[in-house]
Amino acid sequence: MTIALHPTRESLSAYLRDMPAGEPVTLLNLLRFRSIANYPAGSSYGEVSGSEAFATYARLMMPLLAAAGAEITWLGKMGSALIAPSGEHWDEVVLVRYPDKDAFVNMTTTGTYVELSVHRTAALADSRLIALVDGRTQQAANHPTFETAKHD
Repeated sequence: MTIALHPTRESLSAYLRDMPAGEPVTLLNLLRFRSIANYPAGSSYGEVSGSEAFATYARLMMPLLAAAGAEITWLGKMGSALIAPSGEHWDEVVLVRYPDKDAFVNMTTTGTYVELSVHRTAALADSRLIALVDGRTQQAANHPTFETAKHD
């Protein structure tokens, strides 16, 4: 499996092209932490766990999220994978809702974000960031995907 820590040019272009403009977007973060954070050589950060490094990143991110109009809507630990490759595990799962697709891009291109993202990079052994179109609650029976067969 390929390790992924940052969006590629291609994935960012697809995100900007495919996500609807002017509508809320939720980003699903799947996070696997290193046992020991991997800060750049010569950095002033001491030896900490990946989980501790990510906690530093998260604490520093809160003002940026607020300024972007974003909010964490769910945060938790992975329980059990019912459908996944054997052995796949994520330490933490986070849902972050942004007012629109541009809010995420604008936030992550600031100098402040670039500086604090060193903690995220050092913390993670692997990650996934999946953009979700903002859903609306409706009864499953009325959703076209779950239509039941009509009987005579």
